[in-house]
Amino acid sequence: MEIELNGAAHQLGEGATLHELIAALNLSGQAIAVAVNRQIIARPLWQQHSLQAQDKVDVVRAIGGG
Repeated sequence: MEIELNGAAHQLGEGATLHELIAALNLSGQAIAVAVNRQIIARPLWQQHSLQAQDKVDVVRAIGGG
């Protein structure tokens, strides 16, 4: 299935979860926030949040600064 990831087309297997996407992107354990269709999904819900074709996923990394 195809989703939109940070504005670009991205292919995933059917029924993939948000957790599986983050793991495939090698972002597990990093300081990130994830929104699906403009709604932030809390980290504890990533394993149970199944993605659907055409979902718009935005992954944002936290960057420290001052």
